[in-house]
Amino acid sequence: MGMDKTLAFVFSGGGSRGALQVGALQALLEHGLQPDLLVGTSIGSVNAAYLALHGFSKESLEGLAEAWRGVAELDLLPANYVWMAVRAMLGRSVSDPAQRIKEFFITHGITAELCFADIDQPRLVIVSSDLNTGQPVLHGLHPEDAVMEALLLSTALPPWVMPVKRQGRYEMDGGLVSNLPIESALRAGATRIVALDLIDTREPLGSNRLTDILGKVSMVVEKRQADLELALAKASGVPTLYLDLVGKTPILLWDFQHSDELIAEGYEIASRTLAEITEW
Repeated sequence: MGMDKTLAFVFSGGGSRGALQVGALQALLEHGLQPDLLVGTSIGSVNAAYLALHGFSKESLEGLAEAWRGVAELDLLPANYVWMAVRAMLGRSVSDPAQRIKEFFITHGITAELCFADIDQPRLVIVSSDLNTGQPVLHGLHPEDAVMEALLLSTALPPWVMPVKRQGRYEMDGGLVSNLPIESALRAGATRIVALDLIDTREPLGSNRLTDILGKVSMVVEKRQADLELALAKASGVPTLYLDLVGKTPILLWDFQHSDELIAEGYEIASRTLAEITEW
């Protein structure tokens, strides 16, 4: 690939469904694609950061898959989220998933001292949301940015983790304003894009509870945002390979008990898509 070409892998958010991206990455590796740039938001930022730190290889993907298998035991996003939200609104103390998430990052090599300057290739950009402006915040454009801080901001998803005040603005999960951060990849110089999209707008388990309805509303908004960002890439003349990573069964974003089956499904979906294209 010439110096003027930048292939970006763009990782959407999607909680536990992020395991689908691991399987898709295995298929992309088998297809001979090597990224120059990794751009991720929310759980996608975690997958992207792991690859930026460990490289894009069979061995690193095996390590990432093993990390996903271990997540179920950590209870990173406790299922009693309604209780947590109520206690937060009442000003009561709640357990701190952010600390468990931070410890998980440290276990897999993301130390507090690690800066984007310490990552050579592929380049890494992590996306969070600015609640004041409604714009995505790109972490990694400045070499001195801390990777750990960027990850904690990009994965700050209420009610589990509250927005963080930083430099006079409140930042939270990047999926709020850009759950498939193609625009951010374009800003970072992408000339070709592989988009690994986890957005699943199917009715969440057939429930009519308010929390599930709000969850579906959120996913529909995310899908609309993603469609607009895909259109932006097309209008910008940037070829985009879109991987629609929707598993056979809807999985709640905090349910990390299905990683192995999701990895297998992600591999099948990406392999099928890659077999149907003539270029890439």
